[in-house]
Amino acid sequence: MPITTKVSLVRKAPGTYETATVELDDPRQGEVTVKIAASGLCHSDDHVATGDVPVGVYPFVGGHEGAGVVTAVGPNTPGYEVGDHVVFSFLPACGRCEFCAQGMSNLCDLGASLLTGARAEDPTSFRMSENGQPVGQQCGISTFAEYTTASVDSVIKIDKEIPLKSAALVGCGVPTGFGAAVNSANIKPGATVIVMGIGGIGANALQGAVHAGATTVIAVDPVASKGEWAQQFGATHFYTSIDEAADHARSLTNGQGADATIVTIGVVEGEHVAQALASIRKAGTVVLTGLGDITAVGAPIALGDLTLMQKRLQGSLFGESNPRHDVPNLLRMYQAGQLKLDELVTREYTLDQVAEAYEDMHAGRNIRGVVVFD
Repeated sequence: MPITTKVSLVRKAPGTYETATVELDDPRQGEVTVKIAASGLCHSDDHVATGDVPVGVYPFVGGHEGAGVVTAVGPNTPGYEVGDHVVFSFLPACGRCEFCAQGMSNLCDLGASLLTGARAEDPTSFRMSENGQPVGQQCGISTFAEYTTASVDSVIKIDKEIPLKSAALVGCGVPTGFGAAVNSANIKPGATVIVMGIGGIGANALQGAVHAGATTVIAVDPVASKGEWAQQFGATHFYTSIDEAADHARSLTNGQGADATIVTIGVVEGEHVAQALASIRKAGTVVLTGLGDITAVGAPIALGDLTLMQKRLQGSLFGESNPRHDVPNLLRMYQAGQLKLDELVTREYTLDQVAEAYEDMHAGRNIRGVVVFD
């Protein structure tokens, strides 16, 4: 029988997150129900509230970065049992499609269903409902909920010794930022790197750049107070404007510019891409992992600069990470003291405070806010 669960949802866009109670399906074959322990407050969920990222149905329960404990397992679903500790991957990985087979499971074909709110295999079937009406699930998981039911394609078992509050962050923000540096930017030892935007993604891009061996890591954010945070995650320099950061990079590279600039701004516009492209050297790379209005078209880039300077503009989804390998791997790094997770959490919130948490994010008061459940 379905259970009821407390959630945070938006009823329209633009809209504001509010607390509600919905019905939650029992798990079917290939699904599990999870009691959420913690959920990161990623900017992507705010994009849903603002309408920058349209979704298939409203109401829509947010949250796509979380961890918890399995409370029920669907029939004929081997490999999972009640009591397992799990991290959700906001990108499901089937392991069978062309992209999974090529080692690019971040581009799994199941990703096409992420914003429909429905089950991937049936666009008319919803795991959550309210008064008999469908309620959408963010990325098929919705971690702004006391309990959620999800496909095992989106669930990764982890070591029970790892604190779930910390583990929750590797469901999105950590691999997205870390991978943007290590995988997408292909940073080499001794490199000069710029990271534009120091939030939940940017802080981890800094960590990734340091891990890859960058000598100079320049953080950029208009909120001056983030400079101290940036240094904590490996920044060697901090500026409030990209122009100042680019000038500093050129001063260190015989006028050339950064080897890579990673754009992790919360609301990306075309001008940001142009600024990033202007900041890199010949044969340098711009990595774009932030989002804005996903229907927006165009960036005022100099095409001659792109061609004649042999520069590269690289999109990056989930930091080109493969969830089933990289989530456990990042957690091993955390256990070994090679990756900072606890330090990312600026403030903890209750489920009733999701709207307040996003106000704090907009005001630049947070690196990463986290909803913590009892």
